[in-house]
Amino acid sequence: MRNYFLPVLIFFGVSPFCLAQSQSPSQLLIYPATDALPQSQDFIVKARTPGQPWKDIPVYHVKVADGTTPKFIPKETSLAWFDFSGAVEIIVTPKKTFSSARIRPLSYQIKPTGKNKSLYFTLDRPRNLSIELDGDIFNNLQLFAGTPETNIPDKTDTNTLYYPPGIHKVGSVRLTSGKHVYLAGGAFVEGQFLIDHQHDIHISGPGMLLPSPPDDKKSASRHDALRIDFSHNISIADIIVIHNTYTVLMGSSRNIRISNIKSFSAGGNNDGIDVFCSEDVHIDGVFMRNSDDCIAIYGHRWNYYGNTRNVTVSHSTLWADVAHPILVGTHGDPSHPDTLESLHFTDIDILDHHENQVDYQGCMSLNAGDSNLIRRVTFDNIRVEDFRKGQLVNLRVMYNKKYNTAPGKAIEDVLFSDITYTGTHAGLSIIAGYDDSHPIRNITFQNLRINGALFSDNMPGKPAWYKTADLAGFFIGEHVDSLRFK
Repeated sequence: MRNYFLPVLIFFGVSPFCLAQSQSPSQLLIYPATDALPQSQDFIVKARTPGQPWKDIPVYHVKVADGTTPKFIPKETSLAWFDFSGAVEIIVTPKKTFSSARIRPLSYQIKPTGKNKSLYFTLDRPRNLSIELDGDIFNNLQLFAGTPETNIPDKTDTNTLYYPPGIHKVGSVRLTSGKHVYLAGGAFVEGQFLIDHQHDIHISGPGMLLPSPPDDKKSASRHDALRIDFSHNISIADIIVIHNTYTVLMGSSRNIRISNIKSFSAGGNNDGIDVFCSEDVHIDGVFMRNSDDCIAIYGHRWNYYGNTRNVTVSHSTLWADVAHPILVGTHGDPSHPDTLESLHFTDIDILDHHENQVDYQGCMSLNAGDSNLIRRVTFDNIRVEDFRKGQLVNLRVMYNKKYNTAPGKAIEDVLFSDITYTGTHAGLSIIAGYDDSHPIRNITFQNLRINGALFSDNMPGKPAWYKTADLAGFFIGEHVDSLRFK
């Protein structure tokens, strides 16, 4: 579990926090501005290390999706980023006047102080933040305060693809084993990176990956930003990805690490990270704001075959403007059934979930279809904020004829531990098997808190004839065995 830090305002004078931090060196890295993205005039952002002059941080517009109607309506939001070590002081000055401001995830407990229509706060560690005025989640500022890169490759190395500051139109780049791709701060790369039957490839840097122009004939048939097919020992770190299909699509691969990437998307089928038939995958510290599923874990689809196992998602922030923050199941191979197992989701903030289609709701969704068996799954220390529309939990063994050719096999051995939801928009959560041969069994909720109330089978005041699920707002369907609230 993370240790939370309540920031201290440092503007005039010196605080005890500043004195404590002065014993360690502070560093602030701001990257060159570009016209690859439109400049945002909605916010002015400045930062400094304590006692040093204020520096301007470039602010850009990127598109996200308003999914309140059946059509995707793109909205412009603001984005800024920098890297630092030690401590950093930040001033955010919005263009418009406002009555209230919040910084999310709320679990960080960052309380900005207002002065002269500006917001002031400090950080002593990396944070991926959303700064919102009067509850506006579209005309907001995403501010990424990261850690300076230490693994900078030698640009003269023949195994290095080094992109310096500037705009680079690369189209589809097929990487070979042993390559290190580095996007320097201020590098804006338009294209995609494809990894197919390769190994030991590293992609990193504080730069940004953007889609190729629509008329770029060099692009592959799919335009996913990053593809990992039939490969192993691959890592992707730190980059910001703005794309019009999947951010990362991997299949039939193993030993994959994705850390601290940031992702935005605004159109249909613009998933974040999708995992097919892969194993030993670790996704850590990511910020995903997507217009489809943020994290999706599947069995067979397309030319990927085999089981999916040992996948961990940790210390991350997920924001689904449409669809699911977390989805497991759906796709598989009924002729050779897949098992999706040993899946772990830990220390995650879910900032939003909005889905009009009832069949596709659930902040945490396990949907076994296509004869998939989903088992040994843990959700631990998940903090769900007041999303706009959907369900907290959706566990179903299902037969969705839009995507499946058979019902799933079963869901079993799932632990939800230390789950909190604070809000008023959650619909009825659903847990339901398909039939006696396709059940859900051995599901445990431990320390489930909804709006501060702790739900357990022996909770005070619960009438004996009530199910705990009734009070928690869960519908428990048929073919569900051994469901416990502890």
